[in-house]
Amino acid sequence: MKVTPIQIGDREIGPDQPPFIIAEMSGNHNQSLERAFEIVDAAASAGAHALKLQTYTADTMTLNVDRDEFKILDPSSLWYGRHLYQLYEDAHTPWDWHEPIFKRAHEHGMIVFSSPFDESAIEFLESLNVPAYKIASFELTDLRLIATAARTGKPLVISTGMANLAEIQQAVDCARQHGCHQIALLKCTSTYPATPESTNLRTIPHLRECFHTQVGLSDHTAGVGASVAAVALGATVIEKHFTLCRADGGVDSAFSLEPDELKSLVIETERAWQAMGQIHYGAEGIQQKSLAFRRSIFIAQDIATGEVVRPDQIRIVRPGHGLAPSLWDRVCGRTARRDLKCGEPTDWDMFV
Repeated sequence: MKVTPIQIGDREIGPDQPPFIIAEMSGNHNQSLERAFEIVDAAASAGAHALKLQTYTADTMTLNVDRDEFKILDPSSLWYGRHLYQLYEDAHTPWDWHEPIFKRAHEHGMIVFSSPFDESAIEFLESLNVPAYKIASFELTDLRLIATAARTGKPLVISTGMANLAEIQQAVDCARQHGCHQIALLKCTSTYPATPESTNLRTIPHLRECFHTQVGLSDHTAGVGASVAAVALGATVIEKHFTLCRADGGVDSAFSLEPDELKSLVIETERAWQAMGQIHYGAEGIQQKSLAFRRSIFIAQDIATGEVVRPDQIRIVRPGHGLAPSLWDRVCGRTARRDLKCGEPTDWDMFV
C-alpha cells in the first residue's frame, strides 16, 4: 500500500524523496551555547536536513528524590550510578538557548524542531513556531503528551523503542483522534549504544504495513551501516545523535556521529535510496551499450562459398555483434552463401 508523504517545513518526506536526515544534538552541547552553535554549523556543513533538540528541565523529567528508584543502577549503562535528576540537569538544553539555536539553524537553511517531554514544553515550542514534534521512545505511552502535540496540527515523528504493537497502535490512534494525520514512526532500539544484532530492521516495512505511516530509524548503533540498510527497507527518515568529537565527552557522545560520519550518512543513505529504483529487467538507457560485449557467434575459420559450416569453423566469443549463442545448433550445418572470413560476426544473410 502506498503511504501518503508528509511535509515538515519545506521538505516532503516519502519514498519519492531522498531520506530525511535528522541530526540530534541532545546534550552534546555540554552546557556551552557556543558549542551548540558549532554543532549546528557542523551539521549543516555535513548536509543534514534537520537539527533536533530536546526540550525539558530536570524538574519536568523527574523528581529530585534520593531514592534508588531515581538512580541508574545497571552496571552496563553509560550513566551507571547517576541520579536521574542530576543527569537531566547536565543534559538539558536551557530553554533560553532554543531561540538562538533555531535562528542559527535557519541561517543555514536547516529545518529545526524538538522533542517535548511535557505539555509546558509544547506550549513553549509553539511560541517558536516549530514545524513538527518528535515523541521520544520513552514517552510513547504518554498519551496526554501525544494528544497535546497532535492538537497543534503539526506532524509527529514518533520513536517506537520498547513499545509493543498494541502500544504503538494506541499512540497512533491518539494522534489521529486529536487531529494529526502526518505521522512518521521510527524503529528504535532504546539502548545506548545499540548493537546491530538488537536493531531488527525488518520491523521497518512491517511498521509501514501495520500503521500506514511513513517509517524510519532512530539509530543508536555505531557507524552508518544500519541506517543505509534501513533505507533499503523503505526508511524515509533517519535520526542520528551528533557531536563535534566523541572524545570531548558528554551524555550522548558514545553513540553520536562525528562530522565526517554524518556527511557519510547523508551521502550513503541517498545513494541507497537512488539504488532502490524500480522493479526492472533487461537493458535500457546506458545498459544498451553493454549489449555489444555479450558473447555471440563469429566465423573462426575461412569458409568457402557452398561449404557446409562445421562446429570447428565457428566460435562463441565476445563481442555481441553476431547471432546469439542460443542459435549455435541452427548455424552448424548451414551452407555458406558467400566466402566467409575469420572474424566476421554471423548473420542469417551469410547462409542459404
